[in-house]
Amino acid sequence: MKNQSARTEFLLRGLAHSPELQILLFCLFTLIYVIALAGNALLIFTICTCKKLHNPMYFLLINLSLVNVLSISVTTPKLIQTLLTHRKNISFHGCITQVYLFIWLLVTELLLLTCMAFDRYAAICQPLRYVFIMKKEFCVSIVMAAWVTGMINSAVHTGLALQLSFCNSNIINHFFCDLPPLLKLSSSDTSLNETMAFMADVIFGICSCGLTLTSYLFILRAIFKIRSTEGKKKAFSTCSSHLIVVSFYFSTVIYTYIRPTSVYSLDIDKFVSLIYSVVTPLLNPVVYSLRNKEVKEVVKMLLRRSKLLPQLQGDIQKHFKQNSVKTHILPEN
Repeated sequence: MKNQSARTEFLLRGLAHSPELQILLFCLFTLIYVIALAGNALLIFTICTCKKLHNPMYFLLINLSLVNVLSISVTTPKLIQTLLTHRKNISFHGCITQVYLFIWLLVTELLLLTCMAFDRYAAICQPLRYVFIMKKEFCVSIVMAAWVTGMINSAVHTGLALQLSFCNSNIINHFFCDLPPLLKLSSSDTSLNETMAFMADVIFGICSCGLTLTSYLFILRAIFKIRSTEGKKKAFSTCSSHLIVVSFYFSTVIYTYIRPTSVYSLDIDKFVSLIYSVVTPLLNPVVYSLRNKEVKEVVKMLLRRSKLLPQLQGDIQKHFKQNSVKTHILPEN
């Protein structure tokens, strides 16, 4: 309570100070936010409505899209509000809430991407045992474990951050409340926070990246053993989308978090964080839709249905009108 009374709000420095640039960024990030929400929602709707896509890979993809919707909604609306109203203040509790939600979703996404890499490994390297390995119960268990683990990890870091004092400056050199700039702002001893953050970074960042790369090493070895060119292309196509997303996400997250705090450059880091906090949620539905034949076929089918529905309704109305006219023309007995 002493900490909260000493600092009741923070100021977010944001991305730009020029009014003209702020208007441009407002339009850009509003467009990105709308497209990201629409793209992920369309992907979730497409998978849920088509029984053909009810398999482990797309179940994991639904959860990834849900994480994308939540993660971009944690950071981008506040950024858009700041750019529009030029009000950069955020309350102490609002800042802590943003830290908690962002770390939770960040770790959950890392674990989900690792689970998706294991799913591709099982599909390509263990095709005959795939159905047995990726059973429904197992898929639900690993997804629930990813969400709960991310929640617990975030609760630990947020709880430790609540013990800190913020009596000096209240200006956060970022466009949202993230843990590294918040620790840099504290006037308390942050050694315990930094140690716990480093341990979490190693466990969830390095280990997840290592497991993902290991899965792809086995996948590549299995692909090179395939004799037919068509088989190799099909195997590569099932992994390329996930590999693109993983390369973007892991590289930026590792660059941002797995470094000593003494070498942090917050001016650079806040622009790098745009990639995994804003660009990746936009990139995921685009990559998984455009590079996946099954998803494209289902989307085309849904679009054809949406076009045929108004025409069908018009034909039905026309039919009823014609019948009603004939009824009036018939002579009475």
